Amino acid sequence: MTFDTPKNGPAAPVKPASHDSVNPPALLAFMMKDWKAKPGKPPRAIPHAAAFEKRRRALSKLFPGDVLVVPTGREKTRANDTTYRFRPGSDFYYLTGNLEPDCVLVMLPQKGGHRDVLFVEPNPGRSDSTFFTDRVKGELWVGPRLGVPESKTRFAVRETRGLPELPALLASLAGQEVRVLRGYAPKVDEAFPASQKDKELGTALSEMRLIKDAQEVRELSAVIASTQRGFEDVIRSLGKARSERTVEGVFNLRAREEGNDVGYGTIAAAGAHACVLHWTRNDGPVKPGELLLLDAGVEGNSLYTADITRCLPISGKFSREQREIYDLVHAAQAAAFKAVKPGNDFMEPNRRAMRVLAEGLEKLGILPTSAEEALKDEHQFYKRYSLHNVSHMLGLDVHDCAQARQETYKFGKLKAGMVLTVEPGLYFQLDDLTVPARYRGIGVRIEDDVLVTAKGMRNLSKDIPSEATAVEKWMAACRKQKKA
Repeated sequence: MTFDTPKNGPAAPVKPASHDSVNPPALLAFMMKDWKAKPGKPPRAIPHAAAFEKRRRALSKLFPGDVLVVPTGREKTRANDTTYRFRPGSDFYYLTGNLEPDCVLVMLPQKGGHRDVLFVEPNPGRSDSTFFTDRVKGELWVGPRLGVPESKTRFAVRETRGLPELPALLASLAGQEVRVLRGYAPKVDEAFPASQKDKELGTALSEMRLIKDAQEVRELSAVIASTQRGFEDVIRSLGKARSERTVEGVFNLRAREEGNDVGYGTIAAAGAHACVLHWTRNDGPVKPGELLLLDAGVEGNSLYTADITRCLPISGKFSREQREIYDLVHAAQAAAFKAVKPGNDFMEPNRRAMRVLAEGLEKLGILPTSAEEALKDEHQFYKRYSLHNVSHMLGLDVHDCAQARQETYKFGKLKAGMVLTVEPGLYFQLDDLTVPARYRGIGVRIEDDVLVTAKGMRNLSKDIPSEATAVEKWMAACRKQKKA
């Protein structure tokens, strides 16, 4: 975030790049005239603006009398003068619905709550030469910013100001109790000494996000449906695909067509690469007879993301050994589903799934002990083949609510409105001598996104086939269809 912005204009021009030419005064004068006036019609308010307002009021009640500062973050350098595609800070978006970089929400205490002030980049239009000289923020370079009055209407925030006014406001807060969501705007971080109060703000926001409202569930359902279409695109491509990169590209195209992006790096792991949990290099071959573990999710334009994993037999049919392991993982997931209900420990689905996996590993002759011995806390031998727990929260982040306290998350109770993954897996490394040779190199994970309801759970991704025979039929049907 820049603090050297002119009072009524955009950020001060950045230093020209080495390949830029100097603009002569005559060109500057020519560029500043004869532009059609902008339409005077104000922008529409974002959908569900009332939901964002409700979240701000809930946060306000948690910290009466304290100033709350929540930045969204800025564009990050990828290399030299190129940046990664900007993605707003999840907490800032959760409170405002604003997708633009550099913005900052400040909540100032007042009688009965807080006064919300949203700081945004001004847009002077064609009245300032930076619209064509500034390659970082000029609208002919990167597109127009919404502007100050337009943001007030768009985001239904009671007060909006230009970013140039932010430094003075921050300076005026000296001596007050200020909580900052840190790590997003260095200049904001530097304005106040760090304290435990800052961490408490981050924790509060994460714990608010543990419970999804009806609109959030609709957003998640929409991106799950989009993710299913992406998986079906991949299935149709498998006959010609020769590389995991092809799989990644096919899925990611659907994510960009229908949403903002992928919610995380797509895992397109063929063959033994499926035994690497977060295989995102995606540089291996796709071979007939092997399994493809596809762990991917579309992130919608509302920033909510799906997180789905399916294991697809590249030739369309599971081998006997592949199906044995697949069916075991599927049974473990079914056991975990039964434990997803209000009042149960968050870890109870994991315990149920691990018992099924351990008992199956014993029957396969893989465990060095009985399942009961392997499951003991002092042993946990099954983890050699399973490695991870079966659930994490899901929402604006693929691993959502990361700053929530363990007593409300990992060691807490499931509550209606929570959305989490259920994703058991088994991974048999190629060089693991404890595993019969016929299973080595097989990696299976099955992952669905579920909503905790008042009496149990609803599988939001149930329309994506997961039982082995259903997967085979799904693949056969997809290959007969054209892209939707």
